[in-house]
Amino acid sequence: MKLTLQKALLSFFAFAFALPLMSFGALSAPATAPVAQTKNVNGEVTFYVTRHGKTLFNTAHRVQGWSDTPLTAPGVEVAEQLGRGLKGIPFIAAYSSDAGRARQTAKIALTSAGQTLPVTEDQRLRETFFGSFEGEHESVMWDEAAKQVGLADFKAVTQAMSEGKVTLKQMMNTFVEVDPSHTAENAAQVHDRMQVALQDIAHKVSAQGGGNVLIVSHGMAIMAMLEGMTPEANLRAPLQNASVTVITYKDGKFTVGKVGDMQFVEKGKQP
Repeated sequence: MKLTLQKALLSFFAFAFALPLMSFGALSAPATAPVAQTKNVNGEVTFYVTRHGKTLFNTAHRVQGWSDTPLTAPGVEVAEQLGRGLKGIPFIAAYSSDAGRARQTAKIALTSAGQTLPVTEDQRLRETFFGSFEGEHESVMWDEAAKQVGLADFKAVTQAMSEGKVTLKQMMNTFVEVDPSHTAENAAQVHDRMQVALQDIAHKVSAQGGGNVLIVSHGMAIMAMLEGMTPEANLRAPLQNASVTVITYKDGKFTVGKVGDMQFVEKGKQP
C-alpha cells in the first residue's frame, strides 16, 4: 500500500504545480459570469460557499495551495452527497476557483443536484499560496510555524487554535515568515481578494434580481474571507471537505450563517 501511494504521489506530483504561479498583484476576475433567470425578491443573494472534495494531496497530507491534485474516490463521493443534499435549492449561478479540484467538485455537485449550470472560474477564489511549502508534507510547514510562535508542533497549534490562544490569521502570517522564499500569501492578501470576489459576485447577481449562488473554494481561503464577518470562535476549527457556509447578501450587507455546516452532505447520504 505504501509503495502504491508513493507511486501515485510521483505520478501526480506533476499536477502539483499545474496552476501557473502568477505575479503577486491582484488575481483577475472572470471575463464572463452567466446568471440564470430564476430570481429572488429584492435582489437578495444567498451564497452556499463550500470547500472542495478530498484530493490526493489531502489524503497524503501534502500542502496544497495553488498546486493542484484531483479528487480521490471519496472526494467524488462527498461531492455527489453534497449535490444530493442541495437538491431542491435552485441555483442561478455557480463559481469556483480555477483549481481543478474546485471546478470538479462544483460540476459533480450540480449534476447530483439535478441542475444544468455553467461553472464560472475565478482566480481570486484560489486557496492560499504557500510559497516554498507547496507540495511539501504539511507537518514540515506547520511544525516550522509552530516553533515560530513558541509551540511544539502541528498538534500543539491545532489545540491552541481550538482554545483561541492562536488565530488562523496569526498562523497564516507566520507561514510567510518561515517560508524560505518569502512568497507565501499573508492573511490580508487572501482575505482581500476573497472579499472582493464575493462582493463582485453579490453586486452582479443582486443587480440581476438575486437568487442562490454556489461557490466552491478552499478551506483556508474561505476562513480568511470570513475573518471580520463572523465571531472569531467560528473560525477555530478547520473546514471539512464539502462543508457549506451560508452567507446572505441583502441591502448591501452580508450575514453569515453556520460556518462549515455538514448537514447537506449528511442529507445527501440518505437513499
